[in-house]
Formats: sequence, structure tokens, C-alpha cells
Amino acid sequence: MEFSGVVPTDAPDPSIEAEARLRSLPFPVFELRSQPALTRMSITGFTEIGGPAGTDEVSAEFSYTLWRYPDDHTDPRNEIELDEATRRSLEDEPPWGRPAWLIEQVQAFRYPMLWEAVRTTWRASRAREGSTLSDQLVAHTNHILRNRFRAELGLSRDPRADDDAWAATTTAVSDASLEVDGEHRPGLQIDTDPFVYSIGFRVDEHVVCTAVVPRDALPLVDLSFTRLSTPPQEPHP
Repeated sequence: MEFSGVVPTDAPDPSIEAEARLRSLPFPVFELRSQPALTRMSITGFTEIGGPAGTDEVSAEFSYTLWRYPDDHTDPRNEIELDEATRRSLEDEPPWGRPAWLIEQVQAFRYPMLWEAVRTTWRASRAREGSTLSDQLVAHTNHILRNRFRAELGLSRDPRADDDAWAATTTAVSDASLEVDGEHRPGLQIDTDPFVYSIGFRVDEHVVCTAVVPRDALPLVDLSFTRLSTPPQEPHP
């Protein structure tokens, strides 16, 4: 999340609109089960793709703050190492002030983040290319690798110069079992990448849920899922 320019102190909190949109989505959305080491970030990411007949695809993506010492969120060992310029930008209050919600969200950058770790995707047609759970799991994995592990992968700062030698493919996908709403369900995983672990399951004919988590966070994270408590509705393409 990035902010630029001057945000008025009375600017509305964007998380309110994001939560309302999330709760109105016409398909079931899943998140990681509530657990001490994770706090879901207040603003949900959304992706929507349209086509000649209307909406072809909608995704909701959840990011999380990771607490390495969850018993005490104020423990300084929870914080990541920041360069001086970044630390100063977090600590220095501009003379024009900032809204309370922005101050709170900016402070989250002090801590490790599981960026867009959980994605629920609805597609109008299961027959459309890339709609299989395997394809969706690979796409989510590569999205995280491309955006969060560029240095580790030796990629340049210019995404246009990327090759795909580093990318996961469906050949890396294998069977898995996971817990959803307290019940064990079959799923798929990618357990061959050195930087991330990925797992996912099909919700219904049109919906899949996938999660991609950095390997160094895995000992702290329970990869069990729960459905958000939203009233069921019919999807509208």
C-alpha cells in the first residue's frame, strides 16, 4: 500500500469501503483461521476482469501482519530492520497532519507482512483457460514471487526484462490435504519452491481459494481456512 501527496485529516478510511465491498461479493470468500501470529490487514485487495458478456473474474486478496512474538505485539523483536530513511518516514509526522487511519496503516510497515497471501477467485466459466485449481495456484505463486522475491530471484528492477526461468509451472503441483472450516479437504500444493509454499482448494464449480506463504513464516502460520460469515448470494456475470 502506498500513499502520495497530502491526505486530508478528514479523509474517509478506505478500509470501510473495502470491507463493505468484501461483504457484498456474490461468492464465498475464505481467510486463514484466526491465530495469534497473524492479523488480517484492514484493506482487502480486489481484482476484476471483464469481458464481452460482463464480468469474467473477481478475486479478493488478504494480506496479514506477521507477529513473530505474538504474546506481545509491542515486543521490538516483532519489527523488521528498516533503513534510516524509511524509519524516519514512519516516525516523522508532517506539519499538515494525517488521518488516524493512515497513521495506523503506515505503522504496519514496521512489521513483516504476508502480502496478498490468501486469494479467493470466482470465474464465470470453468472452461476458460487458466481456470483449473492447478493453474490458479501457479498464477498466485508466480505473482508473489515476481513482486516480493525479485532480489532473491536475481530479477532486475524492470519487470519488462524478466524471463520466466524462475517461474513455477503446473509440473510442480502435487496433491495435498488441508483443513477448511474444521474439516479436512483435498487440495493441491507447490512444495518445491525455495522461497514460498503454496496450497489451495476448490470451493465450488466457479470458485477456488489459494494461499502463498514465505517459507520462513511457515513455522508460525497455521494454514487452515475459514469462510467469511457473509450471506450467500448468486454470482452475476
